[in-house]
Amino acid sequence: MLGALLWRISENGRLTLIAGLIAGLTLPGLAAALQPWLPQMVAALLTITALRIGHRAASGALGDLRWGIASVLVLQFLLPLCLFALCWSIGIAGTPVALAVMLATAAPAISGAPNLALMLGQNAGRMMQILVLGTALFPITVLPLLWLTPQFGDPQLVLRAALSLLGVIIAATCLGFGLRAVVFPAPTKGQIKALDGLSVLAFSAIVVGLMAALNPALRNNVQDVAIWAILAFSISYGAQIIVYLFLRRSRLKDVAGPLAIGAGNRNIALFLVALPEQVMAPLMVFIGCWQLPMYLTPMLLRWLYKAEG
Repeated sequence: MLGALLWRISENGRLTLIAGLIAGLTLPGLAAALQPWLPQMVAALLTITALRIGHRAASGALGDLRWGIASVLVLQFLLPLCLFALCWSIGIAGTPVALAVMLATAAPAISGAPNLALMLGQNAGRMMQILVLGTALFPITVLPLLWLTPQFGDPQLVLRAALSLLGVIIAATCLGFGLRAVVFPAPTKGQIKALDGLSVLAFSAIVVGLMAALNPALRNNVQDVAIWAILAFSISYGAQIIVYLFLRRSRLKDVAGPLAIGAGNRNIALFLVALPEQVMAPLMVFIGCWQLPMYLTPMLLRWLYKAEG
């Protein structure tokens, strides 16, 4: 019964994502109730992702360290560093907009990225490798970037944030890998499909809490929401289009799709685990808006990833 339900969710992944978005926008009570549990939900989503990936996929990522680490450094370190320099040069480095841009480009790929890859006909195995490497290197790549951000003030706060994130990532990943080894040592296609459905379900559920700030903002200040939404779509879809078009005729053409998905679909929710509430509070509307381009990627950017089959 449960397996059949998860299969159905897996087969209708795009509709499930849209259902999550709609619930986040139309059920403010539920969204508000889930918001305090976001850190725990993020950790659970990481665990489910590790359960779906398995330790063999993580080990497989070691064989692609050369291009994998280089890609992570470019996307999670050099890109936000360049954008920070741009913000600093035009005098907005200390604004919420600059912080939003930094966080949106410094984070690793979202835990649901393999599901997005499957929905878009891309190599989900490669996407998993990128997710593993990006998440593992995240505390290293993010530390100097957070140090540059004026809003954080005390450098010790940055160190504690990075260590906290690393602890959550390690604990959730080890738990997921351990469960995979014990419960699904050699999963069947049906079990993999059920795990895909579980991942999509968790991915869709978390968006409800992430959009808690968006519903009241829509009622009180539609113009601000529109500005944050334009910024979110510009970053997410701009990154995906540029990376895919640049790489699809290069030596990395086999991973152009997964790298593009990872570039434009970043796990900002990870910062909710470690950073202080007073730092994240001004950005909750942006975080809500950030979910829109990500959850709509399988619908709105299907033309891009299907451009050359």
